[in-house]
Amino acid sequence: MQDSASRNIRVGRLVSRRRGEQVLHIYNTKMKLMMRILLLCFLSCLCFQLSFVQNATTDPSEVRALNLIFEQWDTQAMSGLWNISGEPCSGSAIDGTDIDSPNINPAIVCNCSYDNNATCHITKLKVQALYKRGVFHEELLTLRYLAVLKIDKNYFKGSLPAFVGNMSALIELQIGHNSFSGPIPKELGNLKELSILGFGSNNFSGTLPPELGNLVKLQQIYMDSCGVSGEIPSTFAKLTSMQIFWTSDSLFSGKIPDFIGNWTQLISLRFQGNSLEGPIPTSFSQLTSLKSLKLRNALITGTIPSDIGEYQSLQILDLSFNNLTGQLPSSLFTMSSLTSLFLGNNSLSGPLPSQKSDRLQTIDLSYNFLSGSFPQWVITISQLNLVVNNFTFDKKNITTLPGLNCLQRNFPCNRNAPRYANFSINCGGPEMKGRDGILYEAEDSALGPATFNVTSTEKWAVSNVGMFSDGVNRSFLENTLEQVTGTDVTPELFQTSRLSPGSLRYYGLGLENGPYTVTLHFAETVFDRRIEQTWASLGRRVFDIYIQGTRRTRDFEISKEAGGVKIGIMERFNVSVSENYLEIHLFWAGKGTCCIPDFGDYGPLIAAVHAASDFTPTVSGLPPTTRGKKSKTGLIVGIAVPVGVGSLLLIFAILYMRRKKSEKEDDDEDILGLGPRPNTFSYAELRAATEDFNPSNKLGEGGYGPVYKGTLSDGRVVAVKQLSVASHQGKSQFVSEIATISAVQHRNLVKLYGCCIEGSHRILVYEYLENKSLDQALFGTSNLHLDWPTRFNILLGTARGLAYLHEESRPRIVHRDVKASNILLNAELSPKISDFGLAKLYDDEKTHISTRVAGTIGYLAPEYALFGHLTEKVDVFGFGVVVLEILSGRPNSYNNLDPKKIYLLEWVWTLHENDQTLGLVDPRLTEFDETEATRLIRAALLCTQGSPMARPSMSRVVAMLSGDIDLGTVMSKPSYLTDYDFKDVITLSTNSFLVGDDTPSTASKDSNVRLNYQPGGSNASGANAPWIDPAPSPVNVTQSLLTGIRVEGR
Repeated sequence: MQDSASRNIRVGRLVSRRRGEQVLHIYNTKMKLMMRILLLCFLSCLCFQLSFVQNATTDPSEVRALNLIFEQWDTQAMSGLWNISGEPCSGSAIDGTDIDSPNINPAIVCNCSYDNNATCHITKLKVQALYKRGVFHEELLTLRYLAVLKIDKNYFKGSLPAFVGNMSALIELQIGHNSFSGPIPKELGNLKELSILGFGSNNFSGTLPPELGNLVKLQQIYMDSCGVSGEIPSTFAKLTSMQIFWTSDSLFSGKIPDFIGNWTQLISLRFQGNSLEGPIPTSFSQLTSLKSLKLRNALITGTIPSDIGEYQSLQILDLSFNNLTGQLPSSLFTMSSLTSLFLGNNSLSGPLPSQKSDRLQTIDLSYNFLSGSFPQWVITISQLNLVVNNFTFDKKNITTLPGLNCLQRNFPCNRNAPRYANFSINCGGPEMKGRDGILYEAEDSALGPATFNVTSTEKWAVSNVGMFSDGVNRSFLENTLEQVTGTDVTPELFQTSRLSPGSLRYYGLGLENGPYTVTLHFAETVFDRRIEQTWASLGRRVFDIYIQGTRRTRDFEISKEAGGVKIGIMERFNVSVSENYLEIHLFWAGKGTCCIPDFGDYGPLIAAVHAASDFTPTVSGLPPTTRGKKSKTGLIVGIAVPVGVGSLLLIFAILYMRRKKSEKEDDDEDILGLGPRPNTFSYAELRAATEDFNPSNKLGEGGYGPVYKGTLSDGRVVAVKQLSVASHQGKSQFVSEIATISAVQHRNLVKLYGCCIEGSHRILVYEYLENKSLDQALFGTSNLHLDWPTRFNILLGTARGLAYLHEESRPRIVHRDVKASNILLNAELSPKISDFGLAKLYDDEKTHISTRVAGTIGYLAPEYALFGHLTEKVDVFGFGVVVLEILSGRPNSYNNLDPKKIYLLEWVWTLHENDQTLGLVDPRLTEFDETEATRLIRAALLCTQGSPMARPSMSRVVAMLSGDIDLGTVMSKPSYLTDYDFKDVITLSTNSFLVGDDTPSTASKDSNVRLNYQPGGSNASGANAPWIDPAPSPVNVTQSLLTGIRVEGR
């Protein structure tokens, strides 16, 4: 019975299981059928949709336009991905591939939903970093649905045409890293949908059009190194959607606009290497989304805002190389988001804050005036640079930051007790002996964005400051296995180099005072060998070289100076050590390119440093030893002997000075007040040198007196400029001229040997230039033959000299009377600019006020002649006139010509407007480079524009003449040529000014030696006739002259 029951139970279970399996089978069958139906529906829909896409065709006008564009740009579509010969809107152009995909370039993206899915329009176009050449093609206007255009990182030239303003669908326009030139078209402001605009690293000119303020949807703008200048337009206040605003290395000036504080969505703001000035606006506290703020190397003044802690999202703050004062806000160091802080090279004072956020791990406070004790956090931070401040050290804190005590102000280690007379460093590499027999010490320790190292011997040190571009994590070393070539170089030295994104300094410590020669070894080992006229060839590593705080080389570019990449070059500098230390500073001022070929390819790069005395050293060259009895004895002897000798010398000096004081007291007071004392000559010595100022030695008559040739007792031939009694240049002006010329030294400036101030005698002694002046060579009695290469080199050298006066010399100088007679020629026919008696000096914090305009008619800029408005652009104008004179071989005005040719500027514009500019070239030049001649004429037309804002700086003129940048579009004929009828003043221009003893000086026309000029032929010769340097023609004005020339970097 039990067995029967068990059997019934098993049968029931079996039946139930079979029923369940049947139900499951039916369910699975239905589900499979449903999935098949859904799959079939999906495929049907997909096929249906694809059939529409497949049937859609690209607008024929766009196909034709794209073919024309690609033909001119020598570009082809990528085979197998999309095509241009058949149907462009195919393959990757319609399958959803991202336009930014690195695998497809060039690329287009199409939208095929137009006309009920029957028509495709091109909406995106990318031709990026493909080394393409050409122009901004007019057929781009046919692509009327184009929303994204990316043609950056190529070698496109010419102007950005006005029709770009009709490409109304554009949302993103990227044309950066090309060679576009001319002004930014105001029509760009018509692109109301634009949200991203990039035109940096080009050769544009002029100012930013106010119309760009109409781009109210603009979120990102990139205009680093774009070439434009002037103030940021007030209309930019409307760009309240701005998120990224980059304007480094562009000559912007004026105040930092307050309205930027209203860009509350701003994430990154970058002003570097420009002339924006003033305090940081208080409105910046509203920028709560700001993550990166870089105002480096500008003219920022005032204090760090006390409400800096309200910048809630700030991660990177760089205010270095400015003029900030005051103390460090404690709130700045406790911001929860801040990670990197750069405040070096300011005038900050006071103590370090006692607290610091744990996130803040990179701090640069170097080159300030900070003092006090060290808080505990200084030993926990990974990157901290406090060199050259006023911290004091004792036994308790000297080990806190090893070596820092040697790198405070006045560099106290071994001060007044020197031990060394040389040092040699293999930058970034191990100890190595060069082919020159010099042992280069190892400098291969790890550097970071805010670090310093001092050798254990306290012989030399290194300091580095700066971070590479956003998102780039690069080392501060560069290694190469490629062979570096060059004359007299040690190739192994260049296998490693030290790389810095900002400021790299090397110090020689405990040096014996005296003259030294510093040799810096460079080779461009980062950039590959570059094909000319390609995007990669646009990459420029540009930095400045300072020695002992003085800029010795501005805009130094290794590959340009060496003649290519992977070529070693040694730059030598003569320096003076007077306080037992030597400082070598390589400084990136924000110039050049940042991202060619890769992000972070910029900043100083150096392979080795060598400094050696130019005298026989008396020091041991051994490092410091433990101070014991023996060393103390040596110290006593070392001090006693020089003190005794010095005392004797002092006694003799006092006796001598007392004897001379009565006759020279006033004069010495003036000269000693000039800083470094210039060499002085006695009047008797100069009388003997010039044979009592014999008329046979007279070289010419300048506006302030005669110039004589003389031979000093040591055999040197000199030019002696004797100021006449009638000269307006008094004692104070004379002393100023001595200081001016002594302070500046350049191969294209006349060198001052010394001066004489005795009684009423005021004399300057210059180097003698064998070939006298340029105007004599061009128009006068000289038999010199100036062929085309010589003329070109004279112009280039003169431009370099003026650029030095405007931007590098301290103090900076406006010459005010640039003309052919003030350009002298040496034995090699190299130019040297003379006559600094007219120059007025401009300190960083001072402005010269005068009521007298000095200059020569024919070379005077209109704003200076008419209104007394004096800036460095006055010299640019004069240089432009000189360019035309050298090219044409004729003076800027000459009455014995056809009336249409009397005035050179008027004639050249007539030729330019008739496309006949080469007709200007001197007919005596049987051979000349037409390309160079055209470039020079266009440069001259830019230099002589009516508005000083429209004229380029002299540094840009140098780049134009060298062919490093395009000249862009020459603006319209200046109004000063169209507003005045020169025929009405012809008779006036024939009159002459009289100088000195009524010697005729045609300064009104500046044709002092031009009576010998013969149009279209050789100049008449006139054997040894002295030349006459015309006096500057004063123009009396009542309006004050006001000039402020801005600092570009320190």
